[in-house]
Amino acid sequence: MDLRYFAWLRERIGTGHETIQTEAATVLDLIAELKTRSEAHAFAFSDLAAIRAAVDQELVDMDAPLRDAKEVAFFPPMTGG
Repeated sequence: MDLRYFAWLRERIGTGHETIQTEAATVLDLIAELKTRSEAHAFAFSDLAAIRAAVDQELVDMDAPLRDAKEVAFFPPMTGG
């Protein structure tokens, strides 16, 4: 699975992209797994209220299933006008 990190998540983790093997069933399961990868990951995912996720380029809730997802992107909430 390809993971994409944007904005301050990319800065905290130290990369904008990584490819992993996972058995995570949901986005929350994936985040729990990622938090164990490094201190940087744990820090980046420490405040889930400040993070949004997209699975295969579709905005989803954190309890969304991953099933056969090819890409998960994490980013801060979007603002606009």
